[in-house]
Amino acid sequence: MSNFSVAFRTTGSVTILALNGELDAHTAPELESAIQHCKNEGAYNIIVSGAQLDYISSAGLGVFMAFIEEFRTLGGDIKIAALQPKVFNVFDLLGFPLIFSIAETEEAAVEMFSKGTTHN
Repeated sequence: MSNFSVAFRTTGSVTILALNGELDAHTAPELESAIQHCKNEGAYNIIVSGAQLDYISSAGLGVFMAFIEEFRTLGGDIKIAALQPKVFNVFDLLGFPLIFSIAETEEAAVEMFSKGTTHN
């Protein structure tokens, strides 16, 4: 079984989901549950931090795609921050920078929300 966890933090009106480990078909439901929890709580401004994310598969990427339009319709967004180079390469190869705002740091992603920066 893959090693994976999601930690929640809040800064202002932004919820940060800090991912740790390997996000694959076995662990994707944990991220899906975390994002669903945010939605249920009315937390529509989310930053997914990948500083401790070692690996992502297509199943993990699919979780992001499953929620992005719904969050934007609700007036929020999902931004991605602090990806390790090898993980960013997967996002980049599949065109995610065209769909998602990807910041180098969590702080930069929080600032995108405070400035009202949208990606769509």
